[in-house]
Amino acid sequence: MGKAIGYVRVSTDEQAREGVSLENQRAKIEAYCSLNDLELVEILEDTKSAKNMNRQGLQDLLAKMKQHDIGALVIYRLDRLSRKVIDTLRLLESIEKNKVTLHSLTEKLDTQSPAGRFFVNILASLNQMERELIGSRTKDALALKIAKGERCGQVPYGFTVSKNGRMLVAAPIEQEVIALVRELRTRGLSLRRIARELTVRGYKPIGIRWYHKTVANILKRTHEEENRKAA
Repeated sequence: MGKAIGYVRVSTDEQAREGVSLENQRAKIEAYCSLNDLELVEILEDTKSAKNMNRQGLQDLLAKMKQHDIGALVIYRLDRLSRKVIDTLRLLESIEKNKVTLHSLTEKLDTQSPAGRFFVNILASLNQMERELIGSRTKDALALKIAKGERCGQVPYGFTVSKNGRMLVAAPIEQEVIALVRELRTRGLSLRRIARELTVRGYKPIGIRWYHKTVANILKRTHEEENRKAA
């Protein structure tokens, strides 16, 4: 019986969106190893996004593979390792270098054959493309909501939420502050000088007091809004 190690990962948003819990992944991996005559010695886990490889469970996995104590790595789905093609390819290189075979349950793939390794590479590329398409569609949808004046995430400075909780409504005093900040900046005043001027005039600050970074953020956001409207 060959020795195997399992790896499971889920982030909070993934579990909410996809319903793939750590317990579900563990159960699938345990069942697979039992059916395929693999001795499952351990299951490592991470509970964070796969945006990079800086995950404790993944680093422990890489270290254990280098010890040459296991012959197989079993995962629920390929994107549990990484959502980036370049990281997935690096991991596959490390897996192959340490003579470990990769078993991905959802895709029904393993890397014992050249065909298996080929399809793993293809799937890694498709997973990244799908994620980028979702991100693009989400960005477009958010932009449309903002253009319609609908509430979208955190309420930006200068607005408040309507009674129905769906629309953004201009907050007169905060809009006055935004206009003043832009005017003073146009006149050549520094960010720190503008912050002091807002304090002197008695405008309620964002936070404890007015900071130059707060002024910079107001200018940046208004500039982004102008560009979005002009596009």
